[in-house]
Amino acid sequence: MTTDLGIPAARTGTDGVPALDPDAPKQTGKEFTSDQEVRWCPGCGDYAVLKAVQSFLPDLGLRRENIAFVSGIGCSSRFPYYLDTYGMHSIHGRAPAIATGLATAREDLSVWVVTGDGDALSIGGNHLIHALRRNVNMTILLFNNRIYGLTKGQYSPTSEAGKVTKSTPMGSVDHPFNPISLALGAEGTFVARTIDSDRKHLTSVLSAAAAHRGTSLVEIYQNCPIFNDGAFDAIKDRDTKDEAIIPLVHGEQIRFGTPGEDGLGPKGLVRTAAGGVEVVEVSDVDAADLLVHDAHTDDPTTAFAISRLTDAGYLHRAPIGIFRSVERPTYDDQARAQVDLAQGERTGSRDDRLASLIGGGDTWTVV
Repeated sequence: MTTDLGIPAARTGTDGVPALDPDAPKQTGKEFTSDQEVRWCPGCGDYAVLKAVQSFLPDLGLRRENIAFVSGIGCSSRFPYYLDTYGMHSIHGRAPAIATGLATAREDLSVWVVTGDGDALSIGGNHLIHALRRNVNMTILLFNNRIYGLTKGQYSPTSEAGKVTKSTPMGSVDHPFNPISLALGAEGTFVARTIDSDRKHLTSVLSAAAAHRGTSLVEIYQNCPIFNDGAFDAIKDRDTKDEAIIPLVHGEQIRFGTPGEDGLGPKGLVRTAAGGVEVVEVSDVDAADLLVHDAHTDDPTTAFAISRLTDAGYLHRAPIGIFRSVERPTYDDQARAQVDLAQGERTGSRDDRLASLIGGGDTWTVV
């Protein structure tokens, strides 16, 4: 079974995580919904993501006690309160570090991280890139609204240059992070982008992310109606989204724009002589030259080049979909294997092992 993005759908149970008894009644989203009052501002994109996650979790086929959500600090980090699973509202930027320990110690858990652009990319930047580098078994949902919402509207690491906020009254002079480029540069094995208001696409990407063995990072464009309303209007507005969204579907030519009679967009991507990619009119090139998206290639170069098409101001254009999905050994699987190996090499009595530990290695006798 595959998603509409051409990527394998979530399995019933994930490797190492016990699945439900196949004879057990099918779970529903209601069973994953806690009794806590959801407290976000009216119109916040977090509501749509929460509903999608609550509805999607039953499809994993896992017991609720085998699922854990870890969050940092920020509006998005209230997420664990609203899910009837295990959860931890941790400290600013440190959710990936805590989730790494949890995933390594508890193979029986499906571990998720919920974070925001400020939490993940500012104080938490180091933890994020090393979780991606290590390829720990976790799924990271990065809510990007390009603003600090919980602390009332300061500019964030993804705010566009010139952004006027309470902390940048004359306009930000910072160059913004591109989270997808950052994740690909850190050798992330699953990197994707979706939109809070596109329920079908969001659910499909979540399904693929959950099925992935290793670190999955999903950037979710999420609107903040109070402090940064309309940041993603171009990719959400019915009149402009066809021209603004570059859909990435594995195995298909990358085309976009208002569909013509053939149902395909008039624009596409081709490789440049310098090794990057650029937007062209399909009518101006040979159809065979159009780039076919390959999310499974080991070399992340092309995926990175596609990520660079994201407009820094998010006003005109953004590739949406799964940029990369490849297999690589995971940190926690290898760490557990080392522990098992070390335990298997221990022989003799407990006293003998203790004496060997104390007297072994770099020791010397004082005379």
